[in-house]
Amino acid sequence: MSAIEAWRDEATAELFGAVVRLETVDEASAFFRDLCTLGELHDMAQRWAVVRLLDQGLHYAEISHRTGASTATITRIAQWLHHGEGGYLRALERLRAANADSTTGDNAR
Repeated sequence: MSAIEAWRDEATAELFGAVVRLETVDEASAFFRDLCTLGELHDMAQRWAVVRLLDQGLHYAEISHRTGASTATITRIAQWLHHGEGGYLRALERLRAANADSTTGDNAR
């Protein structure tokens, strides 16, 4: 395993397995609050907000103003959004699909 892939280990696999088994936003909220410090939660939420604003095509300065993230942080997030593992893109696709389902009334999944 390369140094780049070193984060993929049994412990992270077990963590991700636990996350995907959570069924509601309330369950996820409780799990992440128990798992993370308030600072870590804030940082992750800020990153996700940056991703969503980048996806909307906003300029880095506007994203920084709205989220408080530095332009250096926004640049790193944009790099992962466009050249990362695809996780941000998949989450954005699922969010769009969920939003489309909620506007069309197709919540039967």
